Amino acid sequence: MLTNVATGTGGRVTVKVYFFYLISLNYVGFTSKYDTMTAPRRSRRKQHGSAGERGSTMESSSDEEEARTFIRVLSEKYNPENFPYGQGVVVMPSPPGSPVKDRLFLPSILVLNYCGITKAGDRSDIAAFCSHVVELDLSHNQLSDWAEICTIVSSIPHLDFLNLSMNPLSSMKLEPSMADVFSRVRQLVLNNTHVSWDTVHTLTQHTPELDELFLCLNDYNTVLESQTSCPSLRLLQITDNQLQHWAEVRKFGRMYPSLCTLVLANNSVDSVNDTKETLQRLFPNLRSINLNNSGLTKWEDIVRLNFFPKLEEVKAMGIPLLQPYTTHERRCLLLAHLPSVSVLNGGKVSDGEREDAERFFIRYYQDCPEQELPERYHTLVSKYGHLAPLAEVDLSPRCTMVDVRWGDRVEAVSLRLEQTVGDLKKHLKTLLQLPTNGIRLFYIKREMCSVLGPEELKCGTRALHSYSIRDGDEILVVPKVKSRCSSSEV
Repeated sequence: MLTNVATGTGGRVTVKVYFFYLISLNYVGFTSKYDTMTAPRRSRRKQHGSAGERGSTMESSSDEEEARTFIRVLSEKYNPENFPYGQGVVVMPSPPGSPVKDRLFLPSILVLNYCGITKAGDRSDIAAFCSHVVELDLSHNQLSDWAEICTIVSSIPHLDFLNLSMNPLSSMKLEPSMADVFSRVRQLVLNNTHVSWDTVHTLTQHTPELDELFLCLNDYNTVLESQTSCPSLRLLQITDNQLQHWAEVRKFGRMYPSLCTLVLANNSVDSVNDTKETLQRLFPNLRSINLNNSGLTKWEDIVRLNFFPKLEEVKAMGIPLLQPYTTHERRCLLLAHLPSVSVLNGGKVSDGEREDAERFFIRYYQDCPEQELPERYHTLVSKYGHLAPLAEVDLSPRCTMVDVRWGDRVEAVSLRLEQTVGDLKKHLKTLLQLPTNGIRLFYIKREMCSVLGPEELKCGTRALHSYSIRDGDEILVVPKVKSRCSSSEV
C-alpha cells in the first residue's frame, strides 16, 4: 500500500507500509473483530438507466456482495487501517525497483478461519500477496469446490502446511489433473470435511513430500485401500471415526509403509488381530500408537503390540479391558506387558518404575491357578524369582490401655488414639463424673517418668497418638486452681 508524505520542499516521498508481528515467528493467528469484517456494501440501485438495466445491475452487485473470496478476506483482515501505528505496523521507504508497489506485506503464516470464504478470487492477486506464505489455515469456511482451492494453492508456491478442516468437501471429487498443485504440501489437515477416500488417495499420490495427514471426524467406518502407496507419510491421525475392525487398520500399513505415528483414539477398534510376522512386515517403522478409548478387551491384544519392531510409545487409556482395575494396577500391568515401551500414556517410564511394575505383576498373578498364568508371568519369574507377598502394615491409630488417676482413685481406661485431647476430657467426664471445665490432664510416660516428668495435655484439638501413648502409661487428672486477686492487689 502506497502512502504519499509531504516534504518540506513541496515534493513527495513514496513509502510502503509493511506488516509484521513483533515476535520472531512472524505469526498472525489471533481472532479479532476484523476476521469477519465485510467490505462496505455497494449501492443496489443505479441512479441512471432503464429498469431492466437497474435490475441486471442489482443482481450482479448482490452476487459480488455475497461472494466472500480469499483475496477479499485477505485484504480486509490485513488492511492498514486495522493496525494503528505502533501496534504491528511500520512505515519504511519502498525498496527501489520493487515489483509490488501497492500490495500488503503479509506474514508467512496466514490464519483465515471463520471468514465465510467460498471462492478464491483473482489468481494474480493471490500470487502477488502470498508468494512467500508457507502455512495457510482455511478451516471453518465454506469452500466446497476443489477448483477454487486449487486456484489458491497454485498461487502459493512455497505452501508447506494447509488446513481445510470444517469445509464442506464431501460431495466434490478432486480430479487427478488438478492435484499437482499440492505437490509441495507436507502437512495436510482434512478434519471434519467428510472428504472421500478417492480424494484422499488423489492427494497422497500427488504430494510426494507429504509427512503428516489428519483425517479426524470424517465418519469413516471402512478404509478404501489405494493401490499406490505414499512412502513419505510418517504421521496419520484418524481419531473420532467409526473404525471397528483391525482389518481396516491393517490397510494403513500397506498404504503408508514409513508410518511412525498412528493415532486411532476414539475409534472402536476391538482387537489387534495379526501375527508377529504380519505386523513386522506392515508396520516396520511404527514408533507410537494411540489406542485411547478404543474397544480392546483382551490382554492378548496388548501383548501383540510388542510385535511392532520399533514401538516405543503406547497410549491405551479408557479401554474396556482396564475398567476393573485401579489406576495403579492399570499402569503396572500395562508396563509389565510392554517391556520395550519407554513412554506410556504420555509419561516416561524410568528403570525403577519398570522394575516395580514387573514385581507387582508377579505378586498380582502368583496365587492364580497354573493354567491361568499369563506367559509373561513365567518370563518375569525367571528374571526376579518367586517373590514373597508384601507385608501388610497397618498405620492407622490404635487403642491402648492407660491408668487414669484422679486423687486416690485409679481406673484402667481404653483410649482410642485418633481421639483429641478435647475428646478425652469429654470421655472422662462421662466415665468418672468429672467437670470438664475444671480439670487439667497430664501424661506420664511409664518408662521415662523419672527423667521427663508429667507432660500436660493442653491443646484440645491435638490427637492423642501424637503423644506416643503406650499401654501402661498414666493420665493424671488434676483440678484447676482459680487464682483470686482483688483489684487492690493488681
